[in-house]
Amino acid sequence: MKNGLIFCGIILTVYIVYRVYRYQTLDKGLDTLIQKGAIILDVRTEKEFKTGHIEGSVNISLGTIRERYTELNRDKTYITVCSHGLRSIKAEKILKERGFRHVHNGGAWSDLQGLIK
Repeated sequence: MKNGLIFCGIILTVYIVYRVYRYQTLDKGLDTLIQKGAIILDVRTEKEFKTGHIEGSVNISLGTIRERYTELNRDKTYITVCSHGLRSIKAEKILKERGFRHVHNGGAWSDLQGLIK
């Protein structure tokens, strides 16, 4: 019984941390940005991208973004996504450091896809 309560407490704590993380890191108004033509930049690996992605998204992995950012237009709006949201935060930061002003974190691609539909 005691182990069950500890396990439930751990699960509840992980869930709360996840919800706080999502609230603090995801930009609001992503659906509006997408309607206005924002480009979804999927920063997962090619292999991950092939297993599923948002239709029309561009795939540049986080591992190559420091070299391939020149393929992107600084005047366009980008929404970075990955599998859970951590790499998308890093990609957003890298692009902003390189002069991109219109970059937003979209978190997990599957969550953003649900927002689009």
